[in-house]
Amino acid sequence: MKLIKSMTAVAVTSLVATSAWATNGYAPHGIGQKSKGMGGVGIALVQDTVGAGMNPAGMVLLGNRVDAGLEWFRPSRKTEIMAPNPFAGSYSANDRQNFFVPEFGYNYMLNDRMSLGVSVFGNGGMNTDYANGIPLFTGVMSGKRTSIDLMQLFVVPTFAWKINDQHSIGIGLNLAAQQFTAVGLQNFDNPAFTSSPGKVTNNDPDWSYGAGLRIGWVGQITDRVTLGATYQTRTYMSEFDDYKGLFAEQGDFDIPENFGAGIAFKATPKLTLAFDIMRINYSSVNSIGNKGPSGSMGPPAMTGTPLLGESGGWGFGWDDQTVYKLGAAYEYNADWTFRAGWNHGSSPISGSETLFNVLAPGVVEDHLTLGATWTLDNGQEVTFSYMHAFENTVKGNNSIPAWMGGGEADISMYQDSFGVAWGMDL
Repeated sequence: MKLIKSMTAVAVTSLVATSAWATNGYAPHGIGQKSKGMGGVGIALVQDTVGAGMNPAGMVLLGNRVDAGLEWFRPSRKTEIMAPNPFAGSYSANDRQNFFVPEFGYNYMLNDRMSLGVSVFGNGGMNTDYANGIPLFTGVMSGKRTSIDLMQLFVVPTFAWKINDQHSIGIGLNLAAQQFTAVGLQNFDNPAFTSSPGKVTNNDPDWSYGAGLRIGWVGQITDRVTLGATYQTRTYMSEFDDYKGLFAEQGDFDIPENFGAGIAFKATPKLTLAFDIMRINYSSVNSIGNKGPSGSMGPPAMTGTPLLGESGGWGFGWDDQTVYKLGAAYEYNADWTFRAGWNHGSSPISGSETLFNVLAPGVVEDHLTLGATWTLDNGQEVTFSYMHAFENTVKGNNSIPAWMGGGEADISMYQDSFGVAWGMDL
């Protein structure tokens, strides 16, 4: 148990010391390296104790087990400001581009039908870093950095119960922590735009904490078909007090609810196919879903509309997102299992909302994944995964207000990641 506690502490410490940009909006395309190698599927097919963070009902099917992994994540993001804006040009947000995100999971069987476990993983985040600044945000002085950095961590203690030989249910307590920093948003840090001047930008990193629930079900319908369902409540977070003039509801940045269903099909004794569909309700959180500035809007103080930091204040204008995940796993022999997958979720950002999303260009839609597990003679496993999110561009459509110079803001991103994990039955 001392080893397990030490590994958990290392995972938590590492996660809160790094950040990354996730792939389905700002959610990870999957949880756990086996899931990530199969397009992110994991609702009906739970393969390790990290992946059980998606569906805790799967923990009781894993037995006594431990997993630990590390993922290298490399997003590439850029912005094009189009004429007639006086600051037209190309801006790279990649001054910081390489991120390392650890993960950890552990499960203990209380008896043959009940288990206790924990899954520790990053729930994504936002990071852009324009080393030379974006004058639309910093002001006309050059050489000012523009960046934001949001990182999120979930520690999910779980309880799972195998009701009978076919069905199991599980519940997890989502204990969440997030940290946020913003630099170079001086143009919006005045009473014409915000309800709390001095609480918009260039403050120290601020922390927020909260909790929610995750419940799940896995059912073995036939010898070849398994179904699953999962629901994560909205995770209510404490406010970012140092950024209460930026985010709606005085610094509120809750983690939105999501839910999904999945199916796993044993096509042959060696080949398993899986499909998940998930819904992420970004628009239910005001700081994410409220509309941002666009070509038809004036400064809030001049138009009588809510200021930044108020409940109706500008947000990122994200729509809800439906994500489709398809994966395959082929057991080549006793030593090797190979995986592949596809993941698609339409961008939650529309063309009219690209200005604020220069800071948060979560626009990738299609992901190709590959993976493999090598099982050693002593039963320990080494798992690899690779993901490429194809470049996608959302072109601005009446996106920059006339009082900011007009024109359009086009935002683009593509991503690569490579992960490795170790696991074993205990």
